[in-house]
Order: sequence, then structure tokens, then C-alpha cells
Amino acid sequence: QVQLVESGGGLVQAGGSLRLSCAASGSIFSINAMGWHRQAPGKQRELVAAITGGGSTNFADYVKGRFTISRDNAKNTVYLQMNTLKPEDTAVYYCNVRGRTYSGGAFRDFNSWGQGTQVTVSS
Repeated sequence: QVQLVESGGGLVQAGGSLRLSCAASGSIFSINAMGWHRQAPGKQRELVAAITGGGSTNFADYVKGRFTISRDNAKNTVYLQMNTLKPEDTAVYYCNVRGRTYSGGAFRDFNSWGQGTQVTVSS
């Protein structure tokens, strides 16, 4: 079982910055992709950014140039640096981590989600 703990959300004025963190723990053998999704009220959850084990990144068009994603493999942690925030960035942000665990002599793939952290951008 893999647990994700998110932190860093909050209230910020438009144009401000926030940094989200997500730390994974458990019987982790390896981590493949790590990423962030968000869900605004009345809307579907959507991908914000993702990063592979090799460091390749993928961003939604609406955050390109404003958000960056990074990971610390030694800490099993992924970060989302959000700059020049806009009111339309207001949402609950969810961390997602995919990889493989090793426990009891067996490997198992996992796809875990964090509990979500609220980001509110005021105009």
C-alpha cells in the first residue's frame, strides 16, 4: 500500500505563487510517473502536469510557462511550482503517483491518489 501526503495549498492573490508537495511512502520499489491533476467545482478532474522517472515533463496548455513540475527521487516526492496564478486556477489539486511496490515477495503495480489540497486564487 502506498500513501501520498500533499501540502502547500492555500489562498493567494492573482499573480502570486504557490508550491505544492506530494510525498509518497510505503513498500515502494520503483516510481514511474508522478503528476498533478485538478478539479474545479462542477468540472471534471484534469491533468495539470506530469513527470516521468527520466525527467520528461508534460503540461496542460493552460499552465505552460507558469507552472513547473519536479521530483526528488530520493524522497519519493513531487513538486508543483505554480507562478502567475489566475482565479481560474482555483481548484482542488490532486497528486497522482504510479509505480511498483515490493512486499511479501511479490511485485505489484500501484496507482495512488492524494487526498487533495485546495488552491484558491482571488482576483
